[in-house]
Amino acid sequence: MFTFGEKVEAVGAEEGVTRKLLGYGGNLMMTEISFKKDAEGTIHSHPHEQITYVIQGSFEFNVDGQLQRVGKGDSIYIPSNTLHGVKALEENSMLLDVFTPIREDFLK
Repeated sequence: MFTFGEKVEAVGAEEGVTRKLLGYGGNLMMTEISFKKDAEGTIHSHPHEQITYVIQGSFEFNVDGQLQRVGKGDSIYIPSNTLHGVKALEENSMLLDVFTPIREDFLK
């Protein structure tokens, strides 16, 4: 399956945050998340495993109470059912999130 990013419509996630569903199938899903400066992904958990890659900008991640600043080229592994959240530290910051299994809630 081919997905062309410029043709995918971004949808609102949280205030100052948009998400593009780039591709999914079987048990794997990839999304691109864009943030305005100081926008947050609130603390949450889900049964999916997640790997996040920083495309651009910088973020402060909270993973199970551990705060860590990350920037372009860094990645984060988040085990299933682990509390986590993020705050963008720069304008136009972007993440690439990969989930297994797919996030059925993103397909609605």
